Amino acid sequence: MRLELSSRVALHNGVQMPWFGLGVYKVQAGGEVEHAVRAAIATGYRSIDTAALYGNEEGVGRAIQASGAARDEIFVTTKVWNTDQGFDTTREAFETSRRKLGLDVVDLYLIHWPVKGKYLDTWRAMEELYREGKVRAIGVSNFQIHHLQDLLDHCEIRPMVNQVEYHPYLTQVELRTFCEQNQIRLEAWAPLMRGRLMDDPVLQQIASAHEKTVAQVVLRWDLQHGVVTIPKSVRPERIRENADIFDFELSEQEMAQIDGLNRNERCGPDPDNFHF
Repeated sequence: MRLELSSRVALHNGVQMPWFGLGVYKVQAGGEVEHAVRAAIATGYRSIDTAALYGNEEGVGRAIQASGAARDEIFVTTKVWNTDQGFDTTREAFETSRRKLGLDVVDLYLIHWPVKGKYLDTWRAMEELYREGKVRAIGVSNFQIHHLQDLLDHCEIRPMVNQVEYHPYLTQVELRTFCEQNQIRLEAWAPLMRGRLMDDPVLQQIASAHEKTVAQVVLRWDLQHGVVTIPKSVRPERIRENADIFDFELSEQEMAQIDGLNRNERCGPDPDNFHF
């Protein structure tokens, strides 16, 4: 798969989403997030992923406006938090996020976690926002196969994206296959397992063979599996380094070696055992 930093993938509704972006989880509101987003856009990133929970939507919006990039070049994702789920409250939460971001239209709006008894009503609100043209695409985050099947059984508009924890120690093969079969684009959060992969000898060996970092190898592995990825960093040099993954390709053998590292090990909460 020949890609560049500017490459995009078509979601099932035809909206073009960048393959690669910047995540801003736990990035401080104000100067830190503005600096990181502006550095990413200057590097060539065109996708920024935030959420109501992160508390930094205003900084993301200011940085996008200050970057000088045309609005239609930048793909902005945000998410409705668990305590705001439900039909009316989701609509209210969306308007708050949209105001903080300073946007007329949000590119991708996600349900942050599958809150039992609420996510179907939340989805109805998101379908309405989509029909009204306030969002270009809608999707979910941290949904397991049974959550997705329940949603598919009741929805009028299928989710376009499922953003989940995904890395070589949590390859989620069955979930990825299910999403592919249902035209739901898988997106990886914590693709570098919050730094826990850097000492893995298999990854180090592959990285050495390509004269790349372990992080670059893992991010390349994501893309070659058809998974959109949004690594987080606040350091401009690391933001640039993470994006330097389009001048090499992993072999089938190397992909299989990385696949074989799976431990079903999470660095974040288990969606089936999350205290909402």
